[in-house]
Amino acid sequence: MRMLLLTLLIGLSPWCTAAQIYKWVDAQGVTHFDAQPPPGQSSTTVHMPSSAPAKPAAMPGSGVLGDQKAIDDKVKKQVDDQQAQLKAFCEQARTNLAQLQNNPRLREDVGGELRRLDDAQRQERIVEAQKQIRENCQ
Repeated sequence: MRMLLLTLLIGLSPWCTAAQIYKWVDAQGVTHFDAQPPPGQSSTTVHMPSSAPAKPAAMPGSGVLGDQKAIDDKVKKQVDDQQAQLKAFCEQARTNLAQLQNNPRLREDVGGELRRLDDAQRQERIVEAQKQIRENCQ
Protein backbone atom coordinates (compact mmCIF):
# COMPACT_ATOMS: atom_id res chain seq x y z
CA MET A 1 0.00 0.00 0.00
CA ARG A 2 2.79 2.42 0.88
CA MET A 3 4.56 1.63 -2.38
CA LEU A 4 1.38 2.40 -4.35
CA LEU A 5 0.97 5.71 -2.52
CA LEU A 6 4.60 6.63 -3.11
CA THR A 7 4.31 5.75 -6.80
CA LEU A 8 1.19 7.91 -7.13
CA LEU A 9 2.85 10.84 -5.39
CA ILE A 10 5.92 10.62 -7.59
CA GLY A 11 3.80 10.20 -10.72
CA LEU A 12 1.56 13.14 -9.90
CA SER A 13 4.32 15.48 -8.71
CA PRO A 14 4.77 17.28 -12.08
CA TRP A 15 1.09 18.28 -12.04
CA CYS A 16 1.27 19.35 -8.41
CA THR A 17 4.14 21.71 -9.04
CA ALA A 18 2.30 23.27 -11.99
CA ALA A 19 -0.69 24.35 -9.84
CA GLN A 20 -0.86 27.70 -8.06
CA ILE A 21 0.12 27.77 -4.41
CA TYR A 22 -1.53 30.19 -2.00
CA LYS A 23 0.07 31.55 1.16
CA TRP A 24 -1.71 33.14 4.13
CA VAL A 25 -1.26 33.74 7.83
CA ASP A 26 -4.04 32.73 10.22
CA ALA A 27 -5.20 34.53 13.38
CA GLN A 28 -2.59 32.73 15.52
CA GLY A 29 0.26 33.89 13.23
CA VAL A 30 0.83 30.50 11.60
CA THR A 31 1.75 30.60 7.91
CA HIS A 32 -0.13 28.18 5.68
CA PHE A 33 0.43 27.02 2.11
CA ASP A 34 -2.31 25.35 0.08
CA ALA A 35 -3.55 24.77 -3.45
CA GLN A 36 -6.90 26.43 -2.53
CA PRO A 37 -7.19 30.01 -1.26
CA PRO A 38 -8.72 30.29 2.22
CA PRO A 39 -12.38 31.33 2.24
CA GLY A 40 -12.91 34.83 3.61
CA GLN A 41 -9.19 35.60 4.08
CA SER A 42 -6.66 37.42 1.97
CA SER A 43 -3.84 35.36 0.52
CA THR A 44 -0.90 35.77 -1.82
CA THR A 45 0.05 33.59 -4.75
CA VAL A 46 3.44 31.94 -4.46
CA HIS A 47 5.27 31.70 -7.77
CA MET A 48 7.20 28.45 -8.03
CA PRO A 49 10.26 28.24 -10.25
CA SER A 50 9.90 26.06 -13.31
CA SER A 51 10.86 22.44 -12.68
CA ALA A 52 12.65 22.26 -16.03
CA PRO A 53 16.00 24.05 -16.06
CA ALA A 54 16.21 26.89 -18.52
CA LYS A 55 18.32 26.10 -21.56
CA PRO A 56 20.69 28.81 -22.68
CA ALA A 57 20.04 29.99 -26.19
CA ALA A 58 22.71 28.64 -28.49
CA MET A 59 24.07 31.43 -30.60
CA PRO A 60 25.79 30.60 -33.87
CA GLY A 61 29.52 30.59 -33.35
CA SER A 62 29.14 30.68 -29.55
CA GLY A 63 31.82 28.04 -29.15
CA VAL A 64 29.76 25.51 -27.17
CA LEU A 65 30.40 22.81 -29.77
CA GLY A 66 34.01 23.90 -30.08
CA ASP A 67 34.48 23.61 -26.32
CA GLN A 68 32.97 20.11 -26.32
CA LYS A 69 35.19 19.09 -29.23
CA ALA A 70 38.26 20.34 -27.34
CA ILE A 71 37.23 18.33 -24.28
CA ASP A 72 36.60 15.23 -26.43
CA ASP A 73 40.00 15.61 -28.08
CA LYS A 74 41.70 15.98 -24.69
CA VAL A 75 40.01 12.84 -23.34
CA LYS A 76 40.89 10.86 -26.49
CA LYS A 77 44.52 11.94 -26.13
CA GLN A 78 44.58 10.83 -22.49
CA VAL A 79 43.09 7.44 -23.42
CA ASP A 80 45.62 7.03 -26.23
CA ASP A 81 48.48 7.93 -23.85
CA GLN A 82 47.25 5.41 -21.28
CA GLN A 83 46.98 2.70 -23.92
CA ALA A 84 50.52 3.44 -25.12
CA GLN A 85 51.83 3.24 -21.54
CA LEU A 86 49.99 -0.03 -21.00
CA LYS A 87 51.42 -1.44 -24.23
CA ALA A 88 54.97 -0.48 -23.16
CA PHE A 89 54.35 -2.00 -19.72
CA CYS A 90 53.11 -5.25 -21.27
CA GLU A 91 56.10 -5.51 -23.60
CA GLN A 92 58.49 -4.98 -20.68
CA ALA A 93 56.60 -7.48 -18.50
CA ARG A 94 56.76 -10.14 -21.24
CA THR A 95 60.47 -9.50 -21.72
CA ASN A 96 61.07 -9.82 -17.99
CA LEU A 97 59.05 -13.04 -17.86
CA ALA A 98 61.07 -14.50 -20.72
CA GLN A 99 64.31 -13.59 -18.92
CA LEU A 100 63.06 -15.20 -15.71
CA GLN A 101 61.99 -18.38 -17.46
CA ASN A 102 65.06 -18.79 -19.68
CA ASN A 103 67.90 -17.67 -17.42
CA PRO A 104 68.52 -19.66 -14.22
CA ARG A 105 71.41 -17.37 -13.16
CA LEU A 106 69.66 -14.09 -12.51
CA ARG A 107 71.10 -11.41 -10.26
CA GLU A 108 69.52 -8.38 -8.64
CA ASP A 109 71.05 -5.17 -7.36
CA VAL A 110 70.51 -4.83 -3.60
CA GLY A 111 72.08 -1.70 -2.12
CA GLY A 112 74.76 -1.52 -4.78
CA GLU A 113 75.63 -5.21 -4.38
CA LEU A 114 74.68 -7.88 -6.91
CA ARG A 115 72.97 -10.91 -5.42
CA ARG A 116 71.99 -14.08 -7.25
CA LEU A 117 68.34 -15.18 -7.11
CA ASP A 118 67.81 -18.73 -5.89
CA ASP A 119 65.27 -21.02 -7.58
CA ALA A 120 62.47 -20.26 -5.09
CA GLN A 121 62.86 -16.50 -5.56
CA ARG A 122 62.99 -16.93 -9.32
CA GLN A 123 59.77 -19.01 -9.27
CA GLU A 124 58.07 -16.33 -7.12
CA ARG A 125 59.06 -13.66 -9.65
CA ILE A 126 57.80 -15.82 -12.54
CA VAL A 127 54.41 -16.24 -10.84
CA GLU A 128 54.26 -12.48 -10.14
CA ALA A 129 55.12 -11.61 -13.74
CA GLN A 130 52.52 -14.03 -15.10
CA LYS A 131 49.90 -12.55 -12.79
CA GLN A 132 50.74 -8.98 -13.91
CA ILE A 133 50.52 -9.98 -17.57
CA ARG A 134 47.25 -11.86 -17.04
CA GLU A 135 45.66 -8.92 -15.18
CA ASN A 136 46.92 -6.04 -17.32
CA CYS A 137 47.71 -7.33 -20.79
CA GLN A 138 45.41 -8.84 -23.38
